[in-house]
Amino acid sequence: MSGRTDATPGPPRPPDTRGTPAIGTAADLTVVVPAYNEEHRLRPTLDAICAYLRADPERWGDWELIVVDDGSTDGTAAVAARAAADEPRVHVLTSDENRGKGYALRLGVLASYGRRVLVTDADLATPIEELDALDALLPYDTGTGTGDGDGDGDDTDEPAAAIGSRALPDSRIDVHQRPLRERLGRLGNRLIRLVAVRGIRDTQCGFKLFDGDKARAAFAASRLDGWGIDVEILRHFRRAGWPVAEVPVRWSHQSGSKVRPADYGRVLLELVRLRTRVRPVDLAVGGLFLLASVLLYKGLWADLDRAYLADAMQDQNQWEWFFGVTADNVVHLRNPLFTTYQGHPDGVNLMANTVMLGLSVPLTPVTLLCGPTVTWALVLTLGLTATAVAWYWLFVRRVTRVRPAAAVGAALAAFAPPMMSHGTAHPNFLVLFMIPVIIDRALRLCEPRPEGRRLVRDGVLLGLFATYQIFLGEEPLLLAAMGMLIFALSYALARPDVARAAWRPLLRGLGVALAVCLPLVAFPLYWQFFGPQSYHSVLHGDNAGNSPLSFLEFSGRALFGDEARADTLAMNRTEQNAFYGWPLTALTFGIVVWLGRSPLVKALTGTVLVAALLSLGQKIRIPFTDVVLPGPWRALAHQPLFESVIESRVAMICAPALGVLVAFAVARMAHLEFRTHRVVGLVAVAAALLPILPTPQPVRERAEVPRFITDGMYRDYVAEGESVVPVPLPSPAEADALHWQSATGFGFSVPGGYFNGPWGPDRMGIYGAAPRYTSNLLSDVRYGGRIPDIGTRWREQAKLDLAFWKAGVVVLAPQDNDEALYEVMAKLLGRPGERLGGAWVWDMPRAR
Repeated sequence: MSGRTDATPGPPRPPDTRGTPAIGTAADLTVVVPAYNEEHRLRPTLDAICAYLRADPERWGDWELIVVDDGSTDGTAAVAARAAADEPRVHVLTSDENRGKGYALRLGVLASYGRRVLVTDADLATPIEELDALDALLPYDTGTGTGDGDGDGDDTDEPAAAIGSRALPDSRIDVHQRPLRERLGRLGNRLIRLVAVRGIRDTQCGFKLFDGDKARAAFAASRLDGWGIDVEILRHFRRAGWPVAEVPVRWSHQSGSKVRPADYGRVLLELVRLRTRVRPVDLAVGGLFLLASVLLYKGLWADLDRAYLADAMQDQNQWEWFFGVTADNVVHLRNPLFTTYQGHPDGVNLMANTVMLGLSVPLTPVTLLCGPTVTWALVLTLGLTATAVAWYWLFVRRVTRVRPAAAVGAALAAFAPPMMSHGTAHPNFLVLFMIPVIIDRALRLCEPRPEGRRLVRDGVLLGLFATYQIFLGEEPLLLAAMGMLIFALSYALARPDVARAAWRPLLRGLGVALAVCLPLVAFPLYWQFFGPQSYHSVLHGDNAGNSPLSFLEFSGRALFGDEARADTLAMNRTEQNAFYGWPLTALTFGIVVWLGRSPLVKALTGTVLVAALLSLGQKIRIPFTDVVLPGPWRALAHQPLFESVIESRVAMICAPALGVLVAFAVARMAHLEFRTHRVVGLVAVAAALLPILPTPQPVRERAEVPRFITDGMYRDYVAEGESVVPVPLPSPAEADALHWQSATGFGFSVPGGYFNGPWGPDRMGIYGAAPRYTSNLLSDVRYGGRIPDIGTRWREQAKLDLAFWKAGVVVLAPQDNDEALYEVMAKLLGRPGERLGGAWVWDMPRAR
């Protein structure tokens, strides 16, 4: 006999001389029996188990029976000691206090050496003879080829655990519990399945046979000490990709059972704690992601009143306006899909513009209390953090359990150069925390043999997640769907057997998702495509693709970046959609050569190559030559949904795909046999990622809002239905007037603006309001400085345009070429302006 008083379960015990089999050598079977105050029932149970195993030595081979006395206060320890004295293969472990079934099982399993481990209750409610049925499903050679959960596609359906079940059709209950207790037990089991382990009908039957190594790994990672241990272990097996088979068994209720109906409630509470508890390493990773996001936007946070992201062009003004106008619509119970505060008098179809209602609506209190600039900074900072955490969660769940590797991959997916480029101006392409959640739910639909109800549930959730993402950004969802489709086709080529098993449940689940999503978004999408100020498409020409060189260069804001060089390879600094750099390209090539046999690596390689090729656009210009080749994007460029996509953005699909590749490779490096190989591999990864490390976003000082606006002087000039006309009119090139509105609570409307709206009889999408003669004239003077001859026709046209805009007052704020603008306005209106509140003002009584 070996006795031990443990405060916490430690590693397997050192060799001793406790009996056959010899300690330190593998046994064929270990039976673990937890016991608490079982002095009257324990000896018959141990005698029955020993007699059963002795009866067929060829079948059961070398076995051991471990009794764990969980701090009993009666004679349990003495009974176990006498049994161990009679049979050298019986061993006793003791605890100084009662910790719970979970603690006792963990103690016993971690002390085991069996190639298989059976755990059974001390009352032997399931007869030991039922081991025959479990043994048939879990032979001694299991574990060779069962799912390893590493995401490389080598999982199989051979069970790693066979568990007794009282809830299957062939199960037999010889002695029932009292009816109320039985009903409560069934209800508790259903709740447990709903919360933690879906698809397993009976998690709490205390008769389970495990693969030994996997059992020891699962129990070593477990944390629960109570009745919830069964569910925690099964959940570990499920998440690791180790199949579990339920087996119908005989079961009889035993008087004096330690399980009470209330214990099911305690199990649920334990599981809630388990699901909400975060490992310290996860908190550390999330904290690092938050710190990185704060450092990136530290210039913005340092001076929220005056700081403006230097590379944002006019997008910061636009997005602050979006957040502000949404809050104003919400608080005044107006239609959140439309406004006339911009583009007056026609207005703006907000659903046809990316206002991120999924964030701007719930953040309305923040916007009203702190202002839209705070909302803008929060969305960028916390949205980026949430996106990185979401990728990390997905990679831990689906790619590798090596958390540092998952963190590196997630950082690449979230902080990749294209994401940082959009992080100056386009939060809808930066805040992508729903995309990993959608990917995970789609992968669940592909898992083998999902139950009907589970498939419907996953489909419903996928539909709800997609609906929410539509209100965060439709184009990122379209790109994500493209990426998932490319990956699925690539994986199908690598693993056709998996594809054959997955396509039917996947299509059924997608059908459920569409049935949920479409009714929810039907009206908003109708409004977007057919409502007021809707448009058909926004064309960007045939030169919106990436240059092949852009994949090898560094972005302008990367640690090793060259702004001037990057500017020549992109539309602008908010559209540097490739720029992964040649070191990461070389690393990716090396990973593919090293791990190319993995189906996952094959599929990711295909995804990266196809996405990169599509992003080159309709015309592919071969660098350093005059050769221009037709690009594959030509086939999609004029198709519905794709006609408004800037094709260079397709390269953003590469970011998470490369993140998975890097995470997968780093995890494999961590298990290389030779330390030198590990060091070389990790240095190569660091060398590839260091050059594209993002640097803090620079800021500039934004123009002040004229006191004529901030002090409310405009109210004396603008009647209901009239507008304030800034000179020049706000446009995608100059939208400071939008800041006038968002900073002062939207007390007036403006013509022009920065949004997507219709133009011409075909309602072609353009940036900004439909141009008019006077707006074009003022823009030309602002950016050219030349004053044309202003005659009668110009004055008449200005009169017509101001009447169309329902102008109440014209305002000229200090700016470049403001003297020329003043002269033009004075000639157009036939009178000088009035200097008021830091601006030139012209009252427009005739427009009232």
